[in-house]
Amino acid sequence: MDMDITSTPKARVLSASNRHDTNAQSPFAVPPTPVLKKIGWGTGVGVFHMDRSPFSGIARSPWALKKVIRAPRSQRSIRDRLKMEAEILKKFNHPNIVGFRGFTKTADGREVLAMEECDQDLGSILEKRFESGAGPMDAQLILKIVYETSKALDYIHTEHRVIHGDMKSYNILIKGNFEEIKLSDFGVSFPVDENGIASNYVGTEIWSAPEVIKDRVACTKSDIFSLGLTIWEMICTVPPHTLSSDQDDSMSGSGNSGADESMEEPSSAGTRPNIPFELDSNYDLVVRLFEWCTEENASKRPSAAEIVSFIEKNLHNANTDCSDMPIDLE
Repeated sequence: MDMDITSTPKARVLSASNRHDTNAQSPFAVPPTPVLKKIGWGTGVGVFHMDRSPFSGIARSPWALKKVIRAPRSQRSIRDRLKMEAEILKKFNHPNIVGFRGFTKTADGREVLAMEECDQDLGSILEKRFESGAGPMDAQLILKIVYETSKALDYIHTEHRVIHGDMKSYNILIKGNFEEIKLSDFGVSFPVDENGIASNYVGTEIWSAPEVIKDRVACTKSDIFSLGLTIWEMICTVPPHTLSSDQDDSMSGSGNSGADESMEEPSSAGTRPNIPFELDSNYDLVVRLFEWCTEENASKRPSAAEIVSFIEKNLHNANTDCSDMPIDLE
């Protein structure tokens, strides 16, 4: 979860579930910040773990609280954005989208968005792989993550005509051993007009599509380009456009040697980065998806629904649910 839309996010953990709690629309008591465990952060907000007391003797799952840190007038835009995120999120009901749990204010007037907590985000997982030199994620696991995320994007694009606006690894939440994969952080999401276009787009630059970088306009296919860069990230274990040419030459399929202070110029944002090492044939479908999603011309990119169909057609028969595809986590 990340509210900082101007820089590469750090590791953070957030909540997720699509199953609506019976008390989701009711006011809830927000414990004082000092007694909450901080599990994430963003511009002007903190994300906290909140345990909930048993109800009628039945244990209840914890929530994650996204809470405005301060409430002066200078924070008005942050407060308004969190309220807007809550309004968007509570309209959604999909197994691959983080679940809304409630929205309230603290005693001193700070807005708080509650969601059910997940274990970790994809960005944090990739950071750990990078630090250990583990190399690309397993191809089957990449396809599973893309499949589940694309179902969420198809839902918001077609049923709600909303662009996510900040599609990246840190906004994909993981529950358990990849049993559940959910799209999160709708803090900069917005509806598209009758032509499927939105202006004044904001997102994290290095994951942004060419039309966003050049013209500051977006369409649903802009989310798809960002998803393509997230595929690249799952292969290379670092955010897109953050490798120097020396690192491009030194990386191998079995591991990589650390992206540090050497970074590409920001002008590379909005382009398709090269995969800096050879991949075996197990990654053929992954590479095809990456290249398809990152076409410069938005009209040549697939829709989210087309990605779902592509994966189903290539990996499973019509009677198989790709959500249960076997994965090798080693």
